[in-house]
Amino acid sequence: MGERGALRVRLDRLVREAAKFGAVGAVGLLVNLVVFNLVRHGTDVPVVRAGILATVVAIVFNYIGFRYFTYRERDKTRRTKELSLFLLFSVVGLVIENGVLYAATYGFGWDTPLQSNVFKFLGIGVATLFRFWSYRSWVFRSVPLPAEAGESFLERGRDRDRIQS
Repeated sequence: MGERGALRVRLDRLVREAAKFGAVGAVGLLVNLVVFNLVRHGTDVPVVRAGILATVVAIVFNYIGFRYFTYRERDKTRRTKELSLFLLFSVVGLVIENGVLYAATYGFGWDTPLQSNVFKFLGIGVATLFRFWSYRSWVFRSVPLPAEAGESFLERGRDRDRIQS
């Protein structure tokens, strides 16, 4: 396969991965916002604590969706390490997401239900970019396909032959 074909295959995989990530994320977003609004308006829990609780519920939901849908074909041999990294990057995402909500609420005094939802949503968006990068790069590591491994081996052999000539 030529460089152009290989690039096309990689781009197609990335698009499919992003679509699956987006599908799980969209449902996770819904879970996050529903839990946030139920806690925010059904209890006396302060806004940022409600946001953190909603994020934790969404993290649990998202791990299940990512592991068994988005990244089901990825390396499954190191589940403890995977889960540890997932939780680490999820906590960073939680801080990003709820940091935006905190700044809006306590920094600027924007605390109406609409403002809280807008800044919760904005925080989720910023944190999602970080999570997509970190999950695909560090948590759900890809295992090379046999064809890719063979192609790399052959390409390395050709490169070695050219250098020796």
